[in-house]
Amino acid sequence: MEMLYRKIPGNGNELSILGFGCMRLPIKEGKIDEERARQQLRYAIDHGVNYIDTAWPYHMGESEPFVGRALADGYRKKVKLATKLPSWTVKSHEDMDRILNSQLERLRTDHIDYYLVHGLVGTLWDKMEKLEVLNFLEKARADGRIINAGFSFHGSIDDFRRIVDAYPWTFCQIQYNFLDEKNQAGTEGLEYAASKGLGVIIMEPLRGGKLTHPIPPAVQEIWNEALVKRTPAEWALRWIWNHPEVTVVLSGMNEESHIEENLKIADEAYPNSLKKDELQLVKKVEHKYRELMKTGCTGCRYCTPCPSGVDIPACFEIYDNFYLSGNEKEAKLMYAAKPGGIIRGDITGYASQCVQCGECLEKCPQHLDIPSLLEAVVEEFEGKNFKGWRVMAKKAFGKE
Repeated sequence: MEMLYRKIPGNGNELSILGFGCMRLPIKEGKIDEERARQQLRYAIDHGVNYIDTAWPYHMGESEPFVGRALADGYRKKVKLATKLPSWTVKSHEDMDRILNSQLERLRTDHIDYYLVHGLVGTLWDKMEKLEVLNFLEKARADGRIINAGFSFHGSIDDFRRIVDAYPWTFCQIQYNFLDEKNQAGTEGLEYAASKGLGVIIMEPLRGGKLTHPIPPAVQEIWNEALVKRTPAEWALRWIWNHPEVTVVLSGMNEESHIEENLKIADEAYPNSLKKDELQLVKKVEHKYRELMKTGCTGCRYCTPCPSGVDIPACFEIYDNFYLSGNEKEAKLMYAAKPGGIIRGDITGYASQCVQCGECLEKCPQHLDIPSLLEAVVEEFEGKNFKGWRVMAKKAFGKE
C-alpha cells in the first residue's frame, strides 16, 4: 500500500488524503486505552498518514495529552499536527493565549501546524470577531506558535461564506458525506472554499459510523448491485475523495481492521475516479436512506432561523440518526448537547420550544410537516430523565 497525498494550495504542504482523527480513540475502563491507541496511531503514521487531528474537549480533555505522549520518539517530526481553539469557552481575548499555551504544553510541542477556531456557527463567529480572534491568530502566527490558521464549521452556508471571506485562511474543516450535500456548508461550501484557495479537511465522512453500522438491509441490497464490490465504508470514503476539492478526510479509527481498510482505500482513491454508474448507485443509496429516515430532512436549513429558536435541522438529524443506528444513549446525549447549545456555548434550540407558528412550513422545500415532526422529537428525547441527560452532556463536553 502507498498513501496518496493532496496539496494545500496556500502553503504547498502535501497531506495524506487520510487523516487520523483522535476523537474516538479505543477505550478501556472508561479511559483512552493508551497502549493500543498509541500503537494504532503510530502504525497509521508508519504507513503514510501525516495529518493528526485532535481538540481540547475530545475524550473529556484527555485526547491532546495522549497525542502529545504518542508523538514522542520522533513521531512528532513525521506529521502535521492539528488542534483547535474551543471558541465556546472563550470569554476574553486573553483566554485565547492562555488556551493555546496550555495546548502547546499538553501536546509537548512548540508549535501547532494547523490551528482551527473550533465549531463555528454564525453567532459564535460574531462573538469571536468581537473578541479580536483574527488579531490573536496573526500574533500567534507571527511568534511561531501556530503555522496555519483555519476553522471548523457547523452552521449555514451563508455564514460559511462570510467566515471564509473574513480572513486569508489556509484551510477549513467541514462535515461532508453523501447525506450532507445540502447540510451545513455542503457541496456549495466545499466548492466555495476551494475556489478561494483553501485546503478542505472533511470530518464525519461516515456520519459517526451511521453509514457503516448497522447497514439497513434495503441499503445493502443496493450496494450489492455494484459490479465492483466495495464495503459501505469504502463507498462512502471513495465518494468524498472523488471530489478534487477535498484535501484530507479525517477518520476516527479505533479498530485495527478499520485502519487497515482505510489505508487500503486511500491507496487508490483518486479524484474523479468513480464512474457515472457508480455515482448513480451512491445517489440511489442516499435516496433509500432518506426513505428510511423518520423526517425526510435534507439539512438544507431553509427553515432557519426559527422565530422560537428551535434548531430544526439538528433536532431532525439526531432523530433520524437514532432510528438508523438504534443507539439510544448516543442519541439522547447528542440531543441534550447539540440543540441544547452545550457543544457550541450558544442558546438552546430544543424541539419543545416550537410554538406551532407554522413559519417553517412555508420555507421547507421538502414540504415536511415540521411542527408535527418536532412533537415526535419531544416525545422521543425530552422525557422525565431529560435533565439528567443535560447534566451528562455538560460533563462529556467539559462544560461543568
